[in-house]
Amino acid sequence: MEALYRGFAFERSLADDPISSIRPLVHDGRSAEVLGILAATVAIGNTTAIRGALTRLFELADGPPEDWLLRTPRAKRGSVLRPFRHRWIRGDQVEYLARVLADHYSRRDSLEDDFLDGYTARGFPGGLDTLAQVLRGDGARARIGAPPAGYRRLFPSPLDRSRSPCKRLTLFVRWMVRERYPDLGYWHRIPTGELRVPLDQHVHWIAYHLGLTSRRTRSWAAVEEVSEALRRIDPIDPIKYDFVLCHTGISGDCPKERDIAVCGPCSVRPDCRMWRGRRVAA
Repeated sequence: MEALYRGFAFERSLADDPISSIRPLVHDGRSAEVLGILAATVAIGNTTAIRGALTRLFELADGPPEDWLLRTPRAKRGSVLRPFRHRWIRGDQVEYLARVLADHYSRRDSLEDDFLDGYTARGFPGGLDTLAQVLRGDGARARIGAPPAGYRRLFPSPLDRSRSPCKRLTLFVRWMVRERYPDLGYWHRIPTGELRVPLDQHVHWIAYHLGLTSRRTRSWAAVEEVSEALRRIDPIDPIKYDFVLCHTGISGDCPKERDIAVCGPCSVRPDCRMWRGRRVAA
């Protein structure tokens, strides 16, 4: 894993990651939170489509997108965002998220405060649960109105009955907490060793085949298994491997089938379930 991390082409893969769309625009903690949660929320589907969705959203904004989202009058913002679509995410849902964030920042300084409330009481899953409640607008309806159809499902919690892997919220928290490249590092009160892996399909497939989890389906239990396995390798910064595992799958460096032309040089091939017990001709 260390060899895979050290030899990884971060610059090549950064251009294919949603964080590449927001890094040039982030200039302080507030912009990092607003743009980060927006990018994480639309992080559904392939990376080209995600970055295209973010580009369309930013082109709709008149000025810095975080300022436009927070300060534009509701009616005008709703009219501008109405045509937006990305997979099952609609413009009215993005507009409601802007309402939630504007209301939140009128009352608290940072989303980190809310995450810490839950984290202190119930650990990392509790932090995500509290963050999800805030982003769903729980407790704010009297001030901002009821959410549009499907909005609440955008922010699941690991403590919900579904035990969702919460890929997008764990991705957002990774961006905010880790200071090392390529993340943003604006939250300073949460240890990197407490982070959980954003378990997308690529990370889960590779993690399963490397024996980092025995679970064949993505769930919060699988998130905990993979995170604990990575923590044994690097207890201080275990989720540094997430970007590498994810983009090893996205880039095709892991073909997800036995292909000696691709798999031959891979440092983790001897531990891959697909290659165990198989000899490779010299």
